[in-house]
Amino acid sequence: MTLLQLGVDGVALGAAYALVAAGFVLALNASRAVNFAHGDMVMAGGFLAVVLAGLMKLPGIVLLPFAVALMALAGVLLAAVAYLPLRRQPVVAVFVSTIAAGIMLQNAATAWFGAAPRAGPSLVGGGVVALGPFALGRQALAVIAVAAGAYVGLHLLLARTQLGRRLRAAAQDPAMAAALGIPVTAMTLVAFALSAALAGIAGLLLSNSFFVTPTEGGNLMLKAYIAATIGGWGRLNGAALGALLIGLFETVAATLVSQVAAEALLYAALLLILLLRPQGLFGEIAGSRA
Repeated sequence: MTLLQLGVDGVALGAAYALVAAGFVLALNASRAVNFAHGDMVMAGGFLAVVLAGLMKLPGIVLLPFAVALMALAGVLLAAVAYLPLRRQPVVAVFVSTIAAGIMLQNAATAWFGAAPRAGPSLVGGGVVALGPFALGRQALAVIAVAAGAYVGLHLLLARTQLGRRLRAAAQDPAMAAALGIPVTAMTLVAFALSAALAGIAGLLLSNSFFVTPTEGGNLMLKAYIAATIGGWGRLNGAALGALLIGLFETVAATLVSQVAAEALLYAALLLILLLRPQGLFGEIAGSRA
């Protein structure tokens, strides 16, 4: 494998992780509490892709809008059941409720699909794209393109639209936003819907190259948490950059050493970052950690 091929594979993995991390931070900022079911929502998105592919026999790029819509509805349901009834309780109540929701998703996936890994649909089929002397995988390039498009769309939504401004206001100061007439509860539901939609996209992207299992959610949750810590707690762009670095690091370390060593080295690198810059690359947003 050439250095360019290795880099493309690492960026593809990191781009998918970036969507996971972005969804994690969206729900975090909206609720001021960690959604511990987020990794399991990514897992659910992967299995949803498996089901849709079996039903429709279409490539992943065509199935993507269906996965986004269904996972957005799942995000609204998660917020309505596991967050909104407990939002005025101590934050640990939300922790426990989202952990319970994640366990329910794991058990449901195990009961329905079994414990064996399942492969989701490819976005555009297999094969390679020739760039001079290099042959790059079409799936990896498609993953990068879809993830980049989704992230740019999210950025434009948050930065350029009235809905985005309301989402940011409700996340930054719910009391002031409510005083200004912004429907904070509705904005929270929208944030969870966007978070789950991103989880669904990431699940579909990861399910083909890396497969999906009912217990994979915990690992993905840790990656999102680490990315948010590296980038700066509560910072969307920082978490995305942290996730991209994680994907590159894992791919290179797994190729040069082994997958087990890559995991160990990742946590060692996290400890080093926490020692040298505990606030993350871009610093924490004040009051965001709960």
